[in-house]
Amino acid sequence: MNPVLARPAPAPESLIAALEAQCALHTDCSDVHATFKAGGDPGFVLLHTMGTPETFARRHVPNAHYLPHRQITAERMAEWAEDTLFVVYCSGPHCNAAEQAALALARLGRPVKIMLGGLMGWEYEGYAFAAGA
Repeated sequence: MNPVLARPAPAPESLIAALEAQCALHTDCSDVHATFKAGGDPGFVLLHTMGTPETFARRHVPNAHYLPHRQITAERMAEWAEDTLFVVYCSGPHCNAAEQAALALARLGRPVKIMLGGLMGWEYEGYAFAAGA
């Protein structure tokens, strides 16, 4: 049997619902870059959610805050207003630190989106990195 046809395509209504949820959860490198390039208040806080202070200092997305997913606690997040939107990223598709950070933030009742691609996506797009603490 043709493996493409082994499962029928979803009904349009089902697909719309699934993709609406997925698009609400994710943003991408291009949108984050364009937002920062436009200047002003981006409306979110960007979190670099993996690695060590040394790897963050070596290379990270500009405007990102270093906050590994394991350090996301109610006490740590008190630095930001309750309605602050967080955009989280990790190194790329082989890493799940962004998903773990998103889960931790959601469990704290915080709004969150995942930046697809992470550092690898940022590099693929040709965007500049920041260095330093």
